[in-house]
Amino acid sequence: MPALIYLTAKPTGRIEKTMDRAMKIRRVSALVAMCVIGMAAARPSKATGTTIEPMPARLETQFALSAVPPALRDRATVYLLDPKKGYHLSQQGTSGVTCLVERTVWEWADFRDDIYIPLCYDAVGTKAHLRVIMDTAALRARGLSPATLKAEVEKRYRDKTYKAPEKAGLSYMVAPVMRALGPPDMKVHTMPMPHLMFYAPFITNEDIGATPDLSDHASLLNPFIDKQGNAEQSYVIQLIGEAEKAQILADEKPLLDELCAYRDVLCLAHAKH
Repeated sequence: MPALIYLTAKPTGRIEKTMDRAMKIRRVSALVAMCVIGMAAARPSKATGTTIEPMPARLETQFALSAVPPALRDRATVYLLDPKKGYHLSQQGTSGVTCLVERTVWEWADFRDDIYIPLCYDAVGTKAHLRVIMDTAALRARGLSPATLKAEVEKRYRDKTYKAPEKAGLSYMVAPVMRALGPPDMKVHTMPMPHLMFYAPFITNEDIGATPDLSDHASLLNPFIDKQGNAEQSYVIQLIGEAEKAQILADEKPLLDELCAYRDVLCLAHAKH
């Protein structure tokens, strides 16, 4: 039983020194590993950074315009984001519809670099809701903190600088992908969720008899209310049908491929992050 004898015999001086050196090496290795792990944990993740990088102009234009049906794109106005200044006019349209990619959501009181919400407003919404989005980008560029920015927007609603839309209208959000808070847990996800948003200030789900359940996708196929920050920014949400959604994804595959190549958080293969 040589192995048993070796394990139970008292180590010689040479063996003791060898074992001591081995223990020291293991302790140093463990400390190095802990430092590496600590450095990795401390290194900021690109997906949760706070500094927005500008998108290539052509790609951002295509992404913004994907929020409206193709027949409306040629006559739509497009704004592009300069993260250091805010939005600037890139394409002047004639239809009253205005499109952009929203990168900062004021009501979250949180700055991220991985939010991408392509949307287009009609003429009424451009004067009301889109104005708030554009001002939010400018305020962030000026260096306001998330909490200060949120408080400023809320103050502007209170003093009537911002108002609810003056009449009925809608926002187009039929893009093939967006990255925002979403069901089932209202955390940030990359998702294909083309839909329309009809202005419904001060309207609640109870008013229209809606009973949406974020954990049950089927319940979201019926119209429901989404209050975005305050009652003035309430909308009736109507998701696009599954067949129409599949067609949008097929038609917009070249855009989806380009967005995915540009940044992995926009890849539909990574549906959750």
